[in-house]
Amino acid sequence: MNKASYSNYIHGNAFRLNNFAFTYIYVCGGEVFLRNKLVLVIFMSVIAILSSIQIYKDYMYEKKVEEYSEETDKKSDFLIFIEIEDKILYLLQDGNCIRKYPIATGAPDTPSPIGSWKIVNKGDWGEGFGGRWMGLNVPWGKYGIHGTTSPNSIGWEVSHGCIRMYNRDVKELYKIVPHGTPVVIVNGPFGPFGRGFRNIEPGDRGADVMAIQLRLKELGYFKGWVSGIYDDDLKYAVHKFQKNNNLPVTNTVNKKTWEKMGFFEFE
Repeated sequence: MNKASYSNYIHGNAFRLNNFAFTYIYVCGGEVFLRNKLVLVIFMSVIAILSSIQIYKDYMYEKKVEEYSEETDKKSDFLIFIEIEDKILYLLQDGNCIRKYPIATGAPDTPSPIGSWKIVNKGDWGEGFGGRWMGLNVPWGKYGIHGTTSPNSIGWEVSHGCIRMYNRDVKELYKIVPHGTPVVIVNGPFGPFGRGFRNIEPGDRGADVMAIQLRLKELGYFKGWVSGIYDDDLKYAVHKFQKNNNLPVTNTVNKKTWEKMGFFEFE
């Protein structure tokens, strides 16, 4: 190969694949220089070392987070206590109140669910919910604790049953409480009956309906699912109970029926 042919060969083959590694060939001042494969090997080794260090750091961080969560679970028992009348949500840790937040509650026609529940799901919901949602295991509907785009509603009975909070407050609460945190909602001195007995009609729902279902199931009258909803199964059980106890057979569960079931209003 003459000098001209050799020069053309060099210029026409700037890059070549050699043993699965790129060997860079370039011309400078008529001389050929080869960049050794060792440079690539060193470069790849450095990348591998840095990646290993980062993986180790990530692992240690996640381990610390898990250990902190486990330690928190062992050391702390959280409880959310909601007072409907006062429009206050209390956060208790190991029996001590550590936070107190103003809230909005359900309107008279769509009351908040009285009773003892748990947080069963958490999510970053849209702006209409203030970006945070903590769902409760209420069987007769979808209820939860969330933020609001109407901060002026806090302190009032205006929601469809959910507990509204200021957005900054719900974000703080969301970070503190884990899944499974108990939530107790009270409204008045009569437990599941709130401020006292009401007449229960088919289609009604709530903690008092659930109390009737549980009592009639205990007495052997109710065979359905304890849902907190006055459905046909409960209607049949109520009729049978009223008939067996010499009460007027009616769809309405009134005060006399309540008392015959063994419920009494007392503080």
